[in-house]
Amino acid sequence: MLSITNISKDMGEFLLDDVSLDIAEGEYFVIIGPTGAGKTILLETIAGIYPPDAGSISIESRDVTFVPPRERNVTMVYQDYMLFPHLTVEQNIGFGLEYRKIAPEERKSRVGEVAAIFGIEHLLHRYPETLSGGEQQRAAISRAIVLEPAVLLLDEPLSALDGQTRERLRHELRKLHARYRTTIIHITHNFDEVFSLASRVAVMNKGQIVQTGTPEEVFRHPESSFVAGFVGVRNIFSGTCTTEEGLSRVSIARPDGTEAVVWSLTPHPGGEATFTVRPEDIMIGREACSTSARNSFAGTISDVVDNGMVVAVHVDCGLPFIAYVSRQGWAAVGAAVGETIHLTFMADAVHVF
Repeated sequence: MLSITNISKDMGEFLLDDVSLDIAEGEYFVIIGPTGAGKTILLETIAGIYPPDAGSISIESRDVTFVPPRERNVTMVYQDYMLFPHLTVEQNIGFGLEYRKIAPEERKSRVGEVAAIFGIEHLLHRYPETLSGGEQQRAAISRAIVLEPAVLLLDEPLSALDGQTRERLRHELRKLHARYRTTIIHITHNFDEVFSLASRVAVMNKGQIVQTGTPEEVFRHPESSFVAGFVGVRNIFSGTCTTEEGLSRVSIARPDGTEAVVWSLTPHPGGEATFTVRPEDIMIGREACSTSARNSFAGTISDVVDNGMVVAVHVDCGLPFIAYVSRQGWAAVGAAVGETIHLTFMADAVHVF
């Protein structure tokens, strides 16, 4: 549906470096990455705001690389709403339809339909300055989707909103996507939006796409140390990998000269390797667990951080592990900094690359 082939764009501080990406019709595609990674430039290049220095873009099998923005059937919403202050909400949403000379009756019907999805039908007579931030963003997204674009581009549309409003808007975006089945590309820094909205996700860094996949694939099976660190994997270690008993065996040298061995189900060709274990996949206890888990370590608790929803337990096993447990679970363990604790995790929780 949308095909981006070897796109490059150098704007000095920001750039795209040989980006290729294929997005299926009706897909909800989310892009994440650090500030300055090139995410917004990619959206603006798709929209036609900037012509690429190299490469091509096609939408619905039509080459639109140098087609003017208004002829691409692409709409874009930024985080700062950009509503017309002198027009009512109804006039703002219907502005593009009026420009396309859609009959007033149909225009009113389509505006009412999308306003109902976002729960702002009672605000159609109001002006933007009288609305909350969440209401303004609902109007801005409504104005974009009412045109029934081939591609809807969302550049951090929820980032300026409070937590409760963001949650409501995520729900409304899911309803919107289910109703219109529009191909959506959504930039965010919020991982909750990735898991609640994305059918696939891409990670960008320094103008390049460094990994794509489902949220589960990217967050649980990162392909590089950068991606692992960015998506919140806290236990990242390097060592030497061999294959034994059909498993990947990673040996890591501890500072004291001893060897730690970690087992994984992830196939690896051997040699230098990096492995990751997500903190929530590590079980902790006063005693070693009598389970089938292949990985078990004893260590000293070096720090305990209560993050509200979970407790982060830092454990020195010669390797600095971090485990996440619920507050109730940590209270049940009843351990403190300086005491010995046992860590256990399954071989299928270890990702090797």
